[in-house]
Amino acid sequence: MLPEATSVWSWWRSTSNKADETSRNILTIFVPLFIVFWFIFAVRKQNKEKPPLPPGPRGLPLVGYLPFLDSNLHHCFKKMASLYGPIFRFRLGSEECIVVSSPSLVKEVVRDHDVVFANRAPLIAAKSLLFGSLDIAFSDYGVEWRKMRKIFATEMLSNARLDASYYLRKQHVKKMMNETYEKAGQLVNIGDLAFLTLVGSVMNMVWGDTLKGDEGSVMDSEFRAVVDEQLKLLGAPNISDFFPLLARFDLQGIQRRMRIISKRNEEIYDKAINHHNAGESIQRKDFLGHLMQLTKCEDHARSLTLPQVKAMLIDVVVGGTDTTVAMVEWVMAEILQHPEVLRKVQEELTEIVGLNKTVEEVHLPELKYLNAVAKESLRLHPPIPLLVPHCPSEPSTIGGYSIPKGARVFLNLYTIQRDPHNWEDPLLFKPERFLSGSAAEKTDYLGNHFQYLPFGSGRRMCPGIPLAERTTMLVLASMLHGFQWKLPNGTVEVDLSEKFGIVVKKSKPLFAVPSPRLSNLDLYSYNN
Repeated sequence: MLPEATSVWSWWRSTSNKADETSRNILTIFVPLFIVFWFIFAVRKQNKEKPPLPPGPRGLPLVGYLPFLDSNLHHCFKKMASLYGPIFRFRLGSEECIVVSSPSLVKEVVRDHDVVFANRAPLIAAKSLLFGSLDIAFSDYGVEWRKMRKIFATEMLSNARLDASYYLRKQHVKKMMNETYEKAGQLVNIGDLAFLTLVGSVMNMVWGDTLKGDEGSVMDSEFRAVVDEQLKLLGAPNISDFFPLLARFDLQGIQRRMRIISKRNEEIYDKAINHHNAGESIQRKDFLGHLMQLTKCEDHARSLTLPQVKAMLIDVVVGGTDTTVAMVEWVMAEILQHPEVLRKVQEELTEIVGLNKTVEEVHLPELKYLNAVAKESLRLHPPIPLLVPHCPSEPSTIGGYSIPKGARVFLNLYTIQRDPHNWEDPLLFKPERFLSGSAAEKTDYLGNHFQYLPFGSGRRMCPGIPLAERTTMLVLASMLHGFQWKLPNGTVEVDLSEKFGIVVKKSKPLFAVPSPRLSNLDLYSYNN
């Protein structure tokens, strides 16, 4: 090859190598940059497509929105709904909280996305009391929950089983009638009267006559104190639920106190179970006997562990007493506040039952006006106005807003059931709105009408509705049929202010003076 050609070829190879190196350098720099910019663009695009979080108040850094700890939480949420709309959020500690305050959005939670929202937010007090939340009310949705719910609803609280235990409920109502008769002309605490009757009735249904004599009486008295204390602790706002790092310090002492209550619960249930086992050859109609049989069942689809049995019994006693006691007291308060309503209720009772008889459960479906009074009271005073919080198992969208996985979702019944968009004259006590011919004549307790959900809706709706309806209505009807009630001298209006907890009660006890109505005074007698 000619020297000139060799020189040119060398120059060309040198130039090509430099060009290749330059290209490689350019690729080395720009390819990663391209990937970074593409990733940023994709993330921004995804964020733009993702629905925003609901509106809501700004909280303090790390702490969040402290007014959540307001003693009247449902009133606080009602005000916030007027500011931020039917769905809003706030943060407390590390927890996101979502509040839903319209029927259409409630429907999205409990029907359209029911499975996603079927879990419960973990509460330390519930875990301490219920063996790690092994019950129906606070356990997460899953195979075990579905099994317990089915047993509870179709076996324990079936119409046949409730019919079989009627004599137990009737026994305590007769005792209530006798004790009230003996206090005729004196001040009677309506809440205490209802509490003793309903707790005794439910406990009798739980373990029937398993406990007898003095020991049974002692346990009755002890158990009433236990029930009252555990409800206070379940309803108390616990800082540890929202600030997990503080849980170990138990700043409010709730875990410590609940552990004590849990131990007392176990001792009481163990005594009842031991009595049951000692006489297990006797056929029993009480709940305990039925559940204990399931601990020996080999079919896993129906079998229960002993801790599950105890947790379910706590559900029955707690759910079957405090909410129903609150309902009785609110109904009586509204009736005494409205004398014309009392007159109509008693006229109906006289017509359906008669003054020569006491109320029986067979009469209850015929008491249309009293049922309307009870429904109207539950509209204005739902026992659990925010229900037990739902907890989504995955990110979801409600009302066009993003709901994070694990958020605490409150259904704001208090606002929904007093909303003028849902109810005419919403703040007035008008039982007639639930009578025939009214727009709400078909409204029931089954959660199918989303403007009226006193017992919830969907999978997590209260399973104890049949028991609550029977016990509450029997006690109310018997009180109102058996006695004329008057407010204490000098009292013109009933105080309807509220005391917040897991169950919202009257802030001041309701006192009234009874006088007999029945024509046959022998109907007030009671033989145990």
